[in-house]
Amino acid sequence: MLSNTSRPVITATLPVVGEHIGEIAQRFYRHMFANHPELLDGVFNRGNQAHGEQQQALAGSVAAFASGLVSTPQRTPEHLLKRIAHKHASLGIRPDQYQTVHDNLMWAIVDVLGDAVTPEVAAAWDEVYWLMANALINQERGLYSARGVTPDTVWRKWEVEKKIRETRDVVTFVLKRVDDRLVTTSLPGQYVTVLIDMPDGVRQPRQYSLTRADDGEHRQFSVKRVRGNGEPEGEVSALLHDTVDVGDVLTLSLPYGDVVLDDSGRPVVFATAGIGITPMAGMLSHLVQAESRLPITVLHADLDEASFALRRQVVSDVLELRNAEMYLWYEKGAETNEPVKGVFAGMMDLSHVDLPDNAVYYMCGPLAFMQPLRSALLGRGVAPHDIQYEVFGPDLWQADLD
Repeated sequence: MLSNTSRPVITATLPVVGEHIGEIAQRFYRHMFANHPELLDGVFNRGNQAHGEQQQALAGSVAAFASGLVSTPQRTPEHLLKRIAHKHASLGIRPDQYQTVHDNLMWAIVDVLGDAVTPEVAAAWDEVYWLMANALINQERGLYSARGVTPDTVWRKWEVEKKIRETRDVVTFVLKRVDDRLVTTSLPGQYVTVLIDMPDGVRQPRQYSLTRADDGEHRQFSVKRVRGNGEPEGEVSALLHDTVDVGDVLTLSLPYGDVVLDDSGRPVVFATAGIGITPMAGMLSHLVQAESRLPITVLHADLDEASFALRRQVVSDVLELRNAEMYLWYEKGAETNEPVKGVFAGMMDLSHVDLPDNAVYYMCGPLAFMQPLRSALLGRGVAPHDIQYEVFGPDLWQADLD
C-alpha cells in the first residue's frame, strides 16, 4: 500500500521519471556492474545488456508498478510481478540482492535528475522500490518453498542424451539425470534456466521452454539459434548449437513459469508462430500423457514446413489425442505433407477456422503476431482473462497486449 504522504509525490514526479527512465536504467546498470561485476556471472544476460533490452525491461517494470500504486494506492499491484518472480526463482535470486539493486538504482536516479530529487522525492521513490522488492521477495520465497529448495539449490546437473536437429536454426536437447534425486515435476508450459560456462569463464543464463512432459528421468528443450543479422549472434545459442553434444553435462534450474495449462476442463486453443511452438509442444505432450479427451485446436504459423520446429512431435501428439485438430499457415505457400485439418498461405487468419465455444487460448510468438491475433479474438467475443500468452525476452512489460 502506497502511503498518503508518498502518493502525491509519485503522482507529480512519475512523468519526469518516466521521461528519463531509459537514461536512469543505463546509468544504473553501468554503475552496478562496475561495483558488482559478479552479477554478470550467472545472473544477468549480458547479451540483453549489450542490446539495451534489459534497460527497457527495467524501465517498463518500474513505470508500470509505480503507475499501479498511484491508481490503486490501497493495495500493491502484485499481479504485475508474477512473471518476474518466476524468472527470478529460475535464476536463484536471493533477497539480499535487492539491496544491491536499490543502492545503485537510487544512485542513478539522483545522478540523472540532480537537485530535482529532494529528500521527499527520494523517500517516495524509495517506498515504491521496497514495495515492489518486498512483493517480489515474498512471491519468490513461496516459489522456492513450493519446490522445497533455496536460491542456492535450484540448480542440478543433467547429461545430454540426444541432440536432435529440428530445422536449420533449431536443435532439441534431451537430457537425462545423473544422480539419484527425484526429478521435480514440471507444469505444462514451464521453462528451465540453462546455465552455460562461456569460453571466457563467465556463466550465462538462458530460459528455454520444456517441450515434452516429464518421465521422471529426462528433460527436453529446444534452442533456436539467434542470428545476428549484422550484429553479433547469440553467444549462448551458438555455443549450444556448435559445441554442446551428447555426453556433455549442463546445469539446469528447476522448472518455473506462470503461463501453464488450465485444468478447468474447457476446450483449449493453441495459437503459435515460429519458435513460439515450444511451450505449446510441452502442453500437448502433457495432454497426451494424461490421455486427455478435451477439444484441442492447434493453430500454427511459420515460414514453410521445413522451418516448423518440433513438427513431427506436435503433429504426432495431435493425432494421438482423441479430440484434436490442427491448422497451418505458411508464408511461402499452402503446402504440407502432414495430415492436418487445413493449411493456408500467408499470415494466420482466424476467419479460416471455427473456434470452439468457451475455450481457453494460449498464444506464443513475436509481438507482431500476437497483438493482432489477440485483437481478433477479442473482436470475436473472447474474454480477456481467457487469453494467456508467453513472450520470449528479458522481461516483458513492454509486451503487455492489453
